[in-house]
Amino acid sequence: MVVSHPDISNSQTQQFLKKGSELTDAIWHHVEGLKSIEVDLERKLLESADRVIFQFPLYWYAAPAGFKKWLDTVMSRNFVYGDGQFHLEGKELGIVVTTGLPAKDFKIGGIEDITLDDVLAPYRAFARRSHMKVLPYLLVDQYWYKTENQQMQLLMDYQRYLSQDYPDSLNNRQAWFEKRLKSFVDNLPEDSQTSGKLILDTYQQQIENLDQLNDTLKMIKEGEDDSLE
Repeated sequence: MVVSHPDISNSQTQQFLKKGSELTDAIWHHVEGLKSIEVDLERKLLESADRVIFQFPLYWYAAPAGFKKWLDTVMSRNFVYGDGQFHLEGKELGIVVTTGLPAKDFKIGGIEDITLDDVLAPYRAFARRSHMKVLPYLLVDQYWYKTENQQMQLLMDYQRYLSQDYPDSLNNRQAWFEKRLKSFVDNLPEDSQTSGKLILDTYQQQIENLDQLNDTLKMIKEGEDDSLE
């Protein structure tokens, strides 16, 4: 995770996201916190990752200056594509963008009169040039106005964005949640293990029932298609 924010310790949004990232295998890498940009080290970190996340607030429709400096320093033409090799090829690129404005403001005809797709277009272009796979961006808008339930939903969405397999299908969501639930149960105190395993077993049974229902619906659909021939 390449995280940029010039005053990150005073950002409630970024501190919330940082806590959330600690519950995944993601590496939080704050560029303004670096004493210097060691290009070789930065590139090794990028090459060792399967998924690269750019995370930053919007400042006048762009990332902070610290992120731009990091990007210009580390992502040289030769590293990205110029030497005939694509060092980031096949890796996933995700973007987490935070803003103090509501999501509804970012549309043509809206208050900002521009979409986030347009704002983030240079990063998609970079990903295509480097042969990376672009993930849908994750918008975190007006964090401090969210209710406790909305913050909990955001936490889950954020953790899934960092660690869940894509595409964001129902099967991948189920697999991600089951993995997290197993880890949670494994770390319960011994006197709570029985209850935890019961919850896990119940969840797995519900997933199995859902799979069987889907198979039945497919058979019905195939039967309807055959009757139309």
